[in-house]
Amino acid sequence: MKRGAVRTDTLTLLTYGFRPFFLGGAIWAVMAMLLWVGIVAGRIKIDLGLPQISWHAHEFLFGYVGAIIAGFLLTAVPNWTGRAPLQGFVLLSLLVLWIAGRVALLAAGLVDYWVAAFVDVLFLPSLALFLLREVRAAGSNANILIIAVVLVLALANVLFHTEIIVYGYTTFAGRGSISLILLLIVLIGGRIVPNFTRNWLAGRGEHRLPAPMDGFDHTVIAISVASLIMWTFFPSMPLTPLFLLTAGVFHAVRLGRWSGWRTRSEPLVFILHVGYAFVPFGFLLAGVSLIWPSIVMPSTATHAWTSGAMGTMTLAIMTRATRGHSGRSLTAPRTTQIAYLCIILAGVLRLGEACLPDASMTLYVLSALSWVAAFSIFLMIYGPMLVLPRR
Repeated sequence: MKRGAVRTDTLTLLTYGFRPFFLGGAIWAVMAMLLWVGIVAGRIKIDLGLPQISWHAHEFLFGYVGAIIAGFLLTAVPNWTGRAPLQGFVLLSLLVLWIAGRVALLAAGLVDYWVAAFVDVLFLPSLALFLLREVRAAGSNANILIIAVVLVLALANVLFHTEIIVYGYTTFAGRGSISLILLLIVLIGGRIVPNFTRNWLAGRGEHRLPAPMDGFDHTVIAISVASLIMWTFFPSMPLTPLFLLTAGVFHAVRLGRWSGWRTRSEPLVFILHVGYAFVPFGFLLAGVSLIWPSIVMPSTATHAWTSGAMGTMTLAIMTRATRGHSGRSLTAPRTTQIAYLCIILAGVLRLGEACLPDASMTLYVLSALSWVAAFSIFLMIYGPMLVLPRR
């Protein structure tokens, strides 16, 4: 079989990484959120073996987002390297590891917690090592940084469980995990958002195209790394808010250089810019929350990055990649646009507690329902595309 070729005798769901992991991630996005709302509302009683808020954070960051990272990178790396995609039994084995982690964390109250933790931490290192092997075999050294971030994210998962076992709660691991996923958005988003925008604008005969990656982008990435390290480990340092605010301004300028407003007639492209807009917004809120916590709560800033940036960017990537790899046109139909509106609304409502603290629980539930609606629409429209052969 030629490099980059896809076997025709393999179950369709297991021919490309995006298929099982986007499908599994979307299913878990709905199930985990409904379970979490039931727990918060007191309608569901379950012994999770760890603090409920820690389970919620873990299953969003390492469960849902972990699956989407896997689906994206397992599909992108073959394009970057020209090597055959992971498929068949090996892909199934990786999927089983991810599912086992979700089941283990649900059953952590029934077994020794370290057993559940051990099962959960197997997935990300396995994913990172496979990707690293592919990148090194192809000599694609430019992509090693992205794989390195996944490896560090795997270590953050280990730290997460270690803190739960030792202290009963998480401190550094929670913020560190958010920082690492955000850094992946900064790195990967900085590649795909301007590229997709450039392709779409060029296809329409436009000559004013997004600014190419240059020294400014490298400066933004460096400032992001520095500010996220300080936010993770030294949030009380006087310089930390300054770094966060500076990073927010630089990211806003970076986003402006990509000419996103000119793509508003094509939601499949425009949603990427909307999702990335939550990145600078989160940096600014994080900086303000450290200076005036009575005005902006730290959790508000965190959810600008999680519900906002991560939720919107992942759904945007899932819809575009699924349409492209299943032979559909690269345009967003009305149902997809409704899903986009729901995921944006979920992020905005989650931030509403900063303005309406007395209505925080109502906003919380509405945000969760908007989240569930967005991914339910994805499953109805894109689920068949993921399990059926390409057109």
